[in-house]
Amino acid sequence: MKILVYSHDANTRAQVRLALGRRPAPGLPLVEYVEIATEPAVFARLDQGDIDVAVLDGEAQPAGGMGICRQAKDEIYNCPPIMVLIARRDDGWLATWSRADAVAGQPIDAVALAEGVAELMRRRAGSGTGTDTELSRK
Repeated sequence: MKILVYSHDANTRAQVRLALGRRPAPGLPLVEYVEIATEPAVFARLDQGDIDVAVLDGEAQPAGGMGICRQAKDEIYNCPPIMVLIARRDDGWLATWSRADAVAGQPIDAVALAEGVAELMRRRAGSGTGTDTELSRK
């Protein structure tokens, strides 16, 4: 499965990759990461239709992950599940506004992030829009 990781900060992208590893949970397929640092590149990649889950940095500059999430949910056909990373607990309402499928805090808690992304991967695989490997296991 392909996981898009968006942040202007290469360190944040690396933390997400390290937290998730090659397989976020037992029984899930290996993941391939697509790292992106700009908003236009996020939409160009989502338009291709090959992303299974997206992790967006809510603190990214100049375009934050919550705004990108909301726009993606409005504009991308069959938008993949999206997790938004938030730095402040009080930003949870903004994540709800953005229509994020899941939220994780920063600094990154590797266990919580992996559990959340694993659930989104299962959801995507169960929706019939996963990879060929996922579909063949049904």
